[in-house]
Amino acid sequence: MATNIGQTFALRFVESDSKVLLELMNLSGQTLRSVEILTIFLKDEEIVGGGPSTAHIKFESVKSIQPQEKSVMPHRTWINGKPVGVDHDQLQRLKPIAGETSPYVLDISWEDPEGKTRFQRIPVGH
Repeated sequence: MATNIGQTFALRFVESDSKVLLELMNLSGQTLRSVEILTIFLKDEEIVGGGPSTAHIKFESVKSIQPQEKSVMPHRTWINGKPVGVDHDQLQRLKPIAGETSPYVLDISWEDPEGKTRFQRIPVGH
């Protein structure tokens, strides 16, 4: 396993209808396989200081992303151990706000063409 020094992925948040989606773009010149984002546990907004997490976002893995291709990462928000509908989705909390610190990080892993597992961390959130 190796940590990727350069930026292999760029991301952006896309507004679609009434929901927010996370789009990853493969900036490399290689096809990347088994692209995954680790689950993100969100700070509790009700408790000052961010008490124990009751909400988290799970992302589905993507089989592959071609060079310079974009892929929307399917996700689901879970609150109190149960999946919730679009009306309670929490992905918008990962959108950065200018001038604010980014309290979360996307941990992305993938396999390169040689079969080596690579990683990239991208700070997100507000």
